[in-house]
Amino acid sequence: MLTSTTEGAARILTLHRPEKRNALNADLVGALKEALAEAADADGIRSVVITGAGSTFSAGADLASLRALRDASPLENQSDSRHLADLFRQIYQHPKPVIAKVNGHAIAGGAGLAAVCDFSIAAEEAKVGFTEVRIGFVPAIVMVFVRRKLGDTAARDLLLRGRLLSAEEAADLGLITRAVDPEALDDAVDAVAQEIATETSASAVRLTKQMLAQVSGMGFEEALDYAVQMNAFARSTDDCQAGIQAFLDKEDPPWKQEGGRGS
Repeated sequence: MLTSTTEGAARILTLHRPEKRNALNADLVGALKEALAEAADADGIRSVVITGAGSTFSAGADLASLRALRDASPLENQSDSRHLADLFRQIYQHPKPVIAKVNGHAIAGGAGLAAVCDFSIAAEEAKVGFTEVRIGFVPAIVMVFVRRKLGDTAARDLLLRGRLLSAEEAADLGLITRAVDPEALDDAVDAVAQEIATETSASAVRLTKQMLAQVSGMGFEEALDYAVQMNAFARSTDDCQAGIQAFLDKEDPPWKQEGGRGS
């Protein structure tokens, strides 16, 4: 259902339900949550890559899950919804960058999974979209993240129409990072993971991700005060001290010298 491998400083999580187009069900969502939690604490892991087995990234909820919605109680539906919301929150607030390697179509919940990642790199042939309204459903959970990412006008255009975008259109809109030739997808994702591992500080990236998740929900003065506090705190970290010293000494910082392990 989910396979986990390590390539250098990247943890690769592969949705492995190709016969179901890697549709999301409760078990797969749970497996992703566990794997992400393990990667967060794993020494030497600097980024997480999520991809799909076969020709599809993820087609969203599977038919069995959709059938179960009809008979589930309100509390059961709320629990299932919370399960998915917790996954998206976990990715959004994960201390390490999460990269969606969109090897094929990403539909509904699958599009949400790709959109919530820090980077989403898609094969040009992939289609991306939130089709929930076309089956009478509501893209409720992903709306929180898509509206933050794109703003109200673009979010309304995508979520109210339920239309599919080409990967290039999705990249132009800012829903994903970029679209590449399918043959170049592996190299494009590897390049981002390698850059994170060797060119950035683990603690600085972690704090930056924390700030990105928090600042957008704050008012101007609150956000600026928070930024002042984080700026001052960052100066006292080991990585900042080492990075400044390396710059002054015209040397590579420790994370680059150590092949991307960072602190």
